[in-house]
Amino acid sequence: MCRRSSLFLVRNNLYGLLSAALILSLIILNTLLSQIPVSLANPAVPTNVSQAFNQAAREFHVPVALLKTLCYLEGHMSANDGDPSIDQGFGCMHLVKNKHFDTLDRAAQELKVNVNQLKRDTPMNIRGGAAILHDDALQLSPAHRLPIRLADWYGAVAMYSDATTRSTALMYADAVYTLLGQGFSASADDGEIITLQPQSIQPDTATAAAIKGATTLPSGCRLDSNVDYPGAVDCMLAPNTFDCNITPTTACNFTGSTRPTNCTVDYSPTNVVVTQPCKIDQIVIHDIEGSATSSLDIFQNPQSQASAHYIVDSNGTIYQIVREKDISYHDGDYWSNQHSIGIEHTGFDSTGYRWYNATEYLASAKLAAYLLKKYHLPLDRAHILAHGTVPSPSATSQPNHVDPGPYWLWDYYFGLIHQQGIAYPATSTDPHIFMLRPATDRSPDGKNGAETSANFNFFYLYNGPSTASGRIPRQNTSSDITDVTDNVEPDMSYYYLTKVTDPDGTGDTMYKIWYGVEDQAHATNPSMYAHAKAVWLAVPHGAASPGIGTAVTLHEVNGQTPLIYGQPTTSTTPNQYVIGNAPAGAIFVSGYSVTEDGANNLWYEIDYNHRQGWVPSSEVTLSQAPDPTPTPVPSPDPIATATPTLTTTPVPVLSSSPTPGPTSTPTPPPMVCSCESSATTATPAPKPQATKRAKLKHPTKRRR
Repeated sequence: MCRRSSLFLVRNNLYGLLSAALILSLIILNTLLSQIPVSLANPAVPTNVSQAFNQAAREFHVPVALLKTLCYLEGHMSANDGDPSIDQGFGCMHLVKNKHFDTLDRAAQELKVNVNQLKRDTPMNIRGGAAILHDDALQLSPAHRLPIRLADWYGAVAMYSDATTRSTALMYADAVYTLLGQGFSASADDGEIITLQPQSIQPDTATAAAIKGATTLPSGCRLDSNVDYPGAVDCMLAPNTFDCNITPTTACNFTGSTRPTNCTVDYSPTNVVVTQPCKIDQIVIHDIEGSATSSLDIFQNPQSQASAHYIVDSNGTIYQIVREKDISYHDGDYWSNQHSIGIEHTGFDSTGYRWYNATEYLASAKLAAYLLKKYHLPLDRAHILAHGTVPSPSATSQPNHVDPGPYWLWDYYFGLIHQQGIAYPATSTDPHIFMLRPATDRSPDGKNGAETSANFNFFYLYNGPSTASGRIPRQNTSSDITDVTDNVEPDMSYYYLTKVTDPDGTGDTMYKIWYGVEDQAHATNPSMYAHAKAVWLAVPHGAASPGIGTAVTLHEVNGQTPLIYGQPTTSTTPNQYVIGNAPAGAIFVSGYSVTEDGANNLWYEIDYNHRQGWVPSSEVTLSQAPDPTPTPVPSPDPIATATPTLTTTPVPVLSSSPTPGPTSTPTPPPMVCSCESSATTATPAPKPQATKRAKLKHPTKRRR
C-alpha cells in the first residue's frame, strides 16, 4: 500500500508539473501572439465596415469599441475620398504622413499593402489604425504586453494622437474616452449605420505617464511652464526685441502692460507714459490665412508689427506668443486690442471647411473656457468676437478683416465651450430679440472631423420682404463669399420689427431689422460710412432662436442724428471714431455696456451690422431692464460628452440710470503699435500698424 501510494503521488506530481508547464506555455504563446499581428495569416477581406472593425479587433487584439470611437472622432466613419486632412492624415483612422509622424507608411509596411489602399479603403484603413494602436500599446508597456482592460488603453490612445505636446495628446485621449462613455451612431461610406452603446468606463490616466509629444518644435518655441495657459507651448516674444515700450524703433509687435488692471504705454524714446484702466472684455477669434508655422514666422519678425496671444494649430497644439497681461496687435482696432485676448487658428476664411476640424475646435474651446473663467466673461457673441465682427476704429480706416469667415461653426464652438463647464447666459425675455442657430452651424458636416461647403453660415439681407427684392449693397463683388457687409453670422442678436414668410417660395422667414448698410462703397467718392436702414434678413426654417441682450432705442441729442462709433472713446477731434449713423427710433441689441477708459462716459455695445458698434448712453433709451440672473439654455450637443457641472457666469448688467453723454474732456488718442513723438508734444500721435501678410486677395483681409 505504501509503495502504491508513493507511485500515485509521483504520478500526480508529474501531472501537476505537466499541467503547469502547459499553462505557462499557453501564457507565453498568448503573449507572443499579442505581439505578432494576425495579419500574417492573411485574413479574409471584410464585406462591410462593421465586419472590418470586428476583424481588426481580433487581428490586432485591440478593443472594437476603441476602433469605432477613433474612426468616428477622426473621420466620421469615412475615407474622405482619399483626401488628406490639414495634418496630412488619411481615412477615418487618420493615418498621417507629415514632418512629425509617419503612421501611414508604417501601417502599409506592416500590412504589406499599397499606401493608396490605406488612403481610400475604409476597412483597410481600420486595419492600419488597429496595427498602429497595437504597436503604440506595446511600446508604452514596460513588460511589452497589451492592456487587458479598455480603461488601460488610455496611454496608447494618447500616443496614437500624434500630438506635438503632452497636453494635446491627453486632450485627445480624454475626447476619445468621453465618446466611449456617451456612445454614438453614424453612417459609413457604404451607408451602413455604425453604433456604439455607451461604455461605463473610467480611463486609467496613469498609463499615459510616458507620453511626451513630438520632440521637434518650431524655432523660438520650447516646452516649459513659463506660460499663462497650462499645456501651451512657450513661444513668447522677447520684450527687449518686440515690446514697443522698450524698443527704440517702430519695429515691435506688442505693448507690455499690466492688464486687466491698467494699460501702461511708454512712448520711447521720449518716455511719454500714459496709464489708463484696461479691463479685458473680449476674446477675438481669428484665422491665420495659413499654417501655425507661417503665423509664427510673421509674429517673430518685429518688422511685421503684428502678434496674437495664442495660436491654435490644426492638431490641437496651442502656442502662446504674448502674455495675456500685454497688448498684442491682432485685430486692427486698438481699443479692442487693449481690451481683448487674440486667438489665431490654422486655416483660411474662404475655404475654412477644408481646414477647421474637431480637434482644433476642441483645443480652442478649452482655451476659451479657461479665459472666460479667468476674466469672468459670459459665453456670448458680445464677448467672443470674430475678427470679422470687430469694427474699424473709424469710417476713414481701412476695412477690418473678415476672418474666421463663413465656415467657422459658432454654435458648435460654443457647445464645446459649454461642455467645459461654462454656463450659457440667459436669453432675452423680449420676443423680438433673436439670433440664428441654423443646423449647418451645429457640427462639422464632413470627414476627418472637418466640414464641407454645406457648413456655410453667412445669411443675407434684402431690400424688401422677399428674396426676389435683391440684396442690399456690399463692398466687394458677388463672388467674394467672405464679404461681411450684406449678411450676418450665427449667434449674434438682432431686434426684429416684423416678419413674414418669403413670398418667393424659399421656405425662409423674412425678418425686418435695423442694419448699418455701407451704401457708399461704390459711390463717386467711396466711403465706408454706414447708414442704418430697415432691411430684411432671410432666415432658414427653424434657424431663429431667442437672442441674448437688451434692446436699445436710439434718439437724437440736440437735434443730431444718432452716431455709431468704432470704439467707445470720446475724442476732441469731431467724429474721429464714427463709423456710421442711424435714424432716431432705430432699435438694436446691446450685449453689455462699458465705462470709457479714463473718463466717466457710459457706452453701449450693439450689433450694428455684421460688426459690432458703440453708442454713447446719451443716445440710448433702454427698452427693458436686463435680467441679471443667467440660466442655462438648451443647445444641441454636437459631440456626445458627459454633462458638465455648470458654473454660473454673471451677465453684465446694463445700467439704466441716467448718465451724461460723452464730454469733450481730452483723453489720450488710440495708441497703435509703437509710437514716437517730438520733445515738444505732450501726447504723441499714433502710427498705423502694419499688415500681417504682404499678399492679400481681398481688401477686407488686411491684417493689423
